[in-house]
Amino acid sequence: MQKVKPLDHLILILGTLFLMAPVVMALMSSTHDPVDIHSNGLYFTPGSNGAATYGKVLTHKGGFTGDVTGMTMLMNSMIMGIGFAVGKVVLSMMAAYALVYFRFRFATLLFWMIFTTLLLPLEVRIMPSYQVMSKLGLLNSYTGLIVPLLASATGTFFFRQFFRSVPDEMLEAARIDGAGPFKFFIDILVPLSRTMMAAIFIIMFIYGWNQYLWPLLMTTDESFYTLMRGIKSILQVWIGSQIPDYNEAFALAVLAMIPPVAVVVIFQRMFIKGLTESDK
Repeated sequence: MQKVKPLDHLILILGTLFLMAPVVMALMSSTHDPVDIHSNGLYFTPGSNGAATYGKVLTHKGGFTGDVTGMTMLMNSMIMGIGFAVGKVVLSMMAAYALVYFRFRFATLLFWMIFTTLLLPLEVRIMPSYQVMSKLGLLNSYTGLIVPLLASATGTFFFRQFFRSVPDEMLEAARIDGAGPFKFFIDILVPLSRTMMAAIFIIMFIYGWNQYLWPLLMTTDESFYTLMRGIKSILQVWIGSQIPDYNEAFALAVLAMIPPVAVVVIFQRMFIKGLTESDK
């Protein structure tokens, strides 16, 4: 049996505490009055306004229209994150399947053309993408928020590499059993790809959830604001002697961390389960 090394555990514990310190500080500061935060700085001790602050950010209607709540922004971020992650997984699997299993000319060239889109981040193509969405009338819509972000080769690259590692004997056995391309994809490749699907879903959900620049450009209707926009709009308030609601901004930041953490925890278990099942 390998001996437990106290130094290793001490390093891990210190690293965990260092990474958790900003989260704890945001959580504790969100329970204090904004005037106290503005005067005394951030807190590592709990205050007395926690329940009122979180209840307000979730249910209180605000914004220019007076109809937006934190729950609305939370749902918009959830729709954007899940829609982007699911769309990315489906589109990437279909593209990779076509590139690997349909032997057409220039397949390799087409793949590298798709792969070069990784050299063009959203910030580079944001204005052409915005113009296309504007002409299609997709501003202030979930479709406009999600679809342009799907144009990336990240998922296609990983699924292509995974499909190329699948033994050719499986394809031959499926042909002998009379399985067509669709049945081979659904019954064989999709179950084999559970681990890769979980990994891509986690990455893409967090990427879509944390988007700020694209929703900022695409949405002028407050009913489509995401949580990231809500945090920024709170901190931008500084009129005369009015102090920004720091506690509400910290509360929204804490709430914004919960869904990504939950997705990572849930799909990490599925990821490990898929690995163990594939080894049997």
